Amino acid sequence: MYHLRNNFLIVAFSVLFMSCGFIDLRPVEVTIMPDTPDTILPDGYSPLSVRFNTEMVRKEAENSLFVTSGTGMVEGDRFWNGNTLVYVPAAPWNAGTRYALNLSGMVRSIDGREIRLERSIAFFAINRSAPPVIEWHSPADGESVSAIGLNLEIRFSRTMDRASVEASLNTEGMGDKCYIWSDDDTVLKLVPDKNLSPWTVYRWTLRTAAKSADGVPLAKAVSAVFCTDLDRVLPEVSIVYPALQSDGRWIPTGGSLEEDFGPGLGIVIEFSKPMADETFRLLRFEPSLAGRTEKLSDKSMVFIPSRDPEPEINYTLIISGDVKDTEGLKIGHDYRRTFIADIPYLKILSISDSNGTSVNPHNNHIVPVFVSEIDGGLVCFTIHFSLPFDNEEKQKTALAISLVPFFPASLDPIALRFVTWLSDDLLRMEWERLKPGSSGEPHYYRLSFPGGRGGIDSGGMYLQQNITLFMEAYK
Repeated sequence: MYHLRNNFLIVAFSVLFMSCGFIDLRPVEVTIMPDTPDTILPDGYSPLSVRFNTEMVRKEAENSLFVTSGTGMVEGDRFWNGNTLVYVPAAPWNAGTRYALNLSGMVRSIDGREIRLERSIAFFAINRSAPPVIEWHSPADGESVSAIGLNLEIRFSRTMDRASVEASLNTEGMGDKCYIWSDDDTVLKLVPDKNLSPWTVYRWTLRTAAKSADGVPLAKAVSAVFCTDLDRVLPEVSIVYPALQSDGRWIPTGGSLEEDFGPGLGIVIEFSKPMADETFRLLRFEPSLAGRTEKLSDKSMVFIPSRDPEPEINYTLIISGDVKDTEGLKIGHDYRRTFIADIPYLKILSISDSNGTSVNPHNNHIVPVFVSEIDGGLVCFTIHFSLPFDNEEKQKTALAISLVPFFPASLDPIALRFVTWLSDDLLRMEWERLKPGSSGEPHYYRLSFPGGRGGIDSGGMYLQQNITLFMEAYK
């Protein structure tokens, strides 16, 4: 028996003491921190550690350590403090998030011992509060809404950190906006500075970087869309008509723009829908017609000419296709109406002398007139106008008409002797000291009527141009 025990000891020591040296059969001990499941780390950069009781092949040990969360692998830095492997997250731990420290794989010590690591322990950082979620938002995902006065409202399950939410919220195409918080910072309302564009799809996204007031990030990113196509009816011009102002109101004349737009009238334009304010500035005429536009209601406006349109001119009223209703919808094409103002030129229908000779004059026409030498070279003639004159216009007209010697140059000056209006459109004039000519030497006197807007005027209607006639005096 002694010999057998002796032989066993010899074999055992033979194994332990080899020519290559001493073999250490002690196990490699591993201690991790945290070592208790669901431990709460105190701050955002609290380190994790794995301590070995012997020096390890560091690269193998480092590769066996990894940290995960519900979103995947967590990036971090690894370094050694003696035989302790320390892990620090690259970004701070998120409060309330469940993480797992994992050790997996075969690692070796420097002296050749091996150990298979298979450990996983869950932990939290800062707190174990539940992550916030979005309970409700308006507009709902895919909802059709109006482009006017729209606000985006989001309700959270918990009080939120304002800065992180606002920085994490992306609202595509909404432009500048203000943030309004309420209900203990559980409700956020976004108010755009301007109305949104109509018939447009808008998307908003809130990333998981949005956090509750105690630092817990949103459980998952949320994205939704809405479309500003609730109003699908395009605006249009309903009616255009001439109107007369009376007691501060514009009253339809009952006529059409094409046939009845007379002097002193305005043009009323009515739309099918309430229009944006800039609409009332997008009105023009070809050729240009000076005037101003006034808003009568949210659906109508009136154009008031600074002066009456020119007679016998084709005007085109143009309302731009870019005009918008209050929703932002455009007419889509230019609206055009062509008209000729119902404003005739003033005309001279006839000139009659005292002998009853009547002519229909035109520019540079020669008009024969009888001269009474008995009455001191008196000439009487009556002018028939196409329109009536009021009393003030009669006085101005009589003073505007001139008769002067023309040929020969030796003719003596003449004078206006008497003027009378036989009716509102018949003017009788008497001139003296005219001298009749002969067959060998005709005598001519130039009769002038000033035209244009500054000339002879009957209720705003005037001669198209200056008219000059030549009176041939005879006896």
